[in-house]
Amino acid sequence: MSIRLPQTDVRENNTEGCENTIQTNPEERRKSQRKRLPPWFKTSLPTGVSQIRYNETKVNVFEHGLHTVCEEARCPNIHDCWGRGTATFMIAGDICTRGCRFCAINTQKNPPALNLNEPEELAEAVVRMGVSHAVITVVNRDDLPDGGANHYKNCILAVHEKAPEIGLELLCSDLDGNLNSLEHLLHDLPLQVFAHNVECVPRLDSIVRDKRASFDQSLKILREAKRLRPDIRIKSSIMVGVGETDEEVVDAMRLLREAGVDIITLGQYLQPSWKHLTVDRFPDPTIFAEWDQAARELGFLAVASGPLVRSSYRAGLLFDESQGGEPVVTRDSTGSAISHLNPNEHLLNNEHETI
Repeated sequence: MSIRLPQTDVRENNTEGCENTIQTNPEERRKSQRKRLPPWFKTSLPTGVSQIRYNETKVNVFEHGLHTVCEEARCPNIHDCWGRGTATFMIAGDICTRGCRFCAINTQKNPPALNLNEPEELAEAVVRMGVSHAVITVVNRDDLPDGGANHYKNCILAVHEKAPEIGLELLCSDLDGNLNSLEHLLHDLPLQVFAHNVECVPRLDSIVRDKRASFDQSLKILREAKRLRPDIRIKSSIMVGVGETDEEVVDAMRLLREAGVDIITLGQYLQPSWKHLTVDRFPDPTIFAEWDQAARELGFLAVASGPLVRSSYRAGLLFDESQGGEPVVTRDSTGSAISHLNPNEHLLNNEHETI
């Protein structure tokens, strides 16, 4: 005899009339379909000077009640980046006007008004962190006529005025494709790097991103940024594991390089919750090494490719690499970025230390 337990919002699985059908709701089904992380999702902790600097930064954050994307997003590279003097801050609120299927940020058509004190508050936080390179990232603000460009500019200027020695990188939205807003933003802006992420290969735009975003629109922003500011580095990032093929990743990188992008990062998509886009695959680390090699052959000036790489991974060092410095993948690597340039062959054999 079958016993049916009371459930809410259930849907029966198709088992061709079997009376012992087990009922599950959509949340349970989606959770049961989530892929397990492969064994190479491990990295090593920094040591020596990097560990000391990480500890100092963490103390500053705790004592001053500061908030960073690094902590709030639980980035796997926080030890590495803080140990290298890099941190990421998000401005313009924590509510986005878009609803991309990969992103965990809350979405709303009309977010709260901008905090007019944010430029000064951000500058104070960056200085107190004691970092040498700050990445300023933003949410989409399609509710604003300029997409938030003027506010972003004020924030960057405030940080530079208070700490002109700190390298600045802006990870910007597509400003709803408004090139006039982009021109206003970039005019005389004290930046080292302007970044905007295409997120996925062109074919998957409608599956991965909000309908107001597209690879073509992102390319337009990146291309125009390069035209307006040939003196700074242009950067973008691609997630994998959302349905693309290996060849499509290389084709997308080719389009980015042709648009003038100097720095590229590639990383593995991870599903934030059962409600988000499911992971399609986990490419083997050797594939990331091949993409790293392809990117360098395409002419990118700095590359970071690996399962644990995120768009702001080793941002300061990537800028240095783009200026002719040592590749980040050969500088005391913790295993996040994978490359044939790295003499440590264990990175391609999945022999990492666990965090």
